[in-house]
Amino acid sequence: MNCFMKTVGTLCLTLGIAATPAAAWEPEKPIEIVVGFSAGGGTDVMARTLATAAQDSFPVPLVIVNRAGASGVSAAEYVARQPADGYTLLVTGGSESTSVPKHREVGYDISEDFQGILRAVRMRIVLLVREDSDIASVEDLVAQAKEAPGEIVYASSGAGSLYHSTMLAFGDEAGIDLAHVPFKGGAETMVALLGGHVDVALASPDEAQRQIEAGKVRALAVTSDDRFPGLPDVPTLQEVGYDVYLDNMKGLSAPAGLPEDIYQYLNSRFAEAVKSDEFIDLAEKSGLEISYLDGPAFDAQIAKMSKAIGKALD
Repeated sequence: MNCFMKTVGTLCLTLGIAATPAAAWEPEKPIEIVVGFSAGGGTDVMARTLATAAQDSFPVPLVIVNRAGASGVSAAEYVARQPADGYTLLVTGGSESTSVPKHREVGYDISEDFQGILRAVRMRIVLLVREDSDIASVEDLVAQAKEAPGEIVYASSGAGSLYHSTMLAFGDEAGIDLAHVPFKGGAETMVALLGGHVDVALASPDEAQRQIEAGKVRALAVTSDDRFPGLPDVPTLQEVGYDVYLDNMKGLSAPAGLPEDIYQYLNSRFAEAVKSDEFIDLAEKSGLEISYLDGPAFDAQIAKMSKAIGKALD
């Protein structure tokens, strides 16, 4: 007797015939991993390497789809409209998740329309000045900014970006007003700092490390909740008295409402990929810091950072 229907299943049990348990979910068609930025960028490289490292654990292809535009918002809006069936995932944790929605209206609510699968990496944010600057510490920066409100100029990788929001959060916490000049990305930001066009800049460790080692820029602080191992002498903003914690995180999220068996399947396989030699090698070469969190913990970190940015904008 086949027990396909609930009523038939009840009859089977009544007659003493064991019903066959439902099979665990397994994908039957390609899974799209949507990246909100162009091919070749840091987010894209991370996603492709994660997919490659995980591919052997999946019976279907893992396909990277680039939907660049609006600092990742275009991709997020697309994925938010997809079914919660495990076949469409979004690379999340950066500006599209924590920052841009606090600056302008977007077609999704990151806390209601998505649920995390895992966080794979985080990239620290470093506060920088030129080596010849008379700003030698965070305390110097705050003191000078209070003496001359709006005259110290900082660069970020774009209006509404995570880096922009990080400085707004720092300014709000320190009670200072800094002038903002947005650029299109980290490379342009570093050029502006080195050329003397701005006084302060934010950058990732991979963007800043070479210039720090060459003695061209000085790191004042990192914005994470602990020190970056690559810059062990550089304090966190929290250590010097300013309650700011923001990281550029990268992980995977799915449309909200994902069944638990699908979440468990995706989480376990991608978590194993994060531990692979291939992914670890990429992280070391790219300045990424492997920092696994499961889906609920990843969601909690996104919510915490989003709340901090919102507070700075109120």
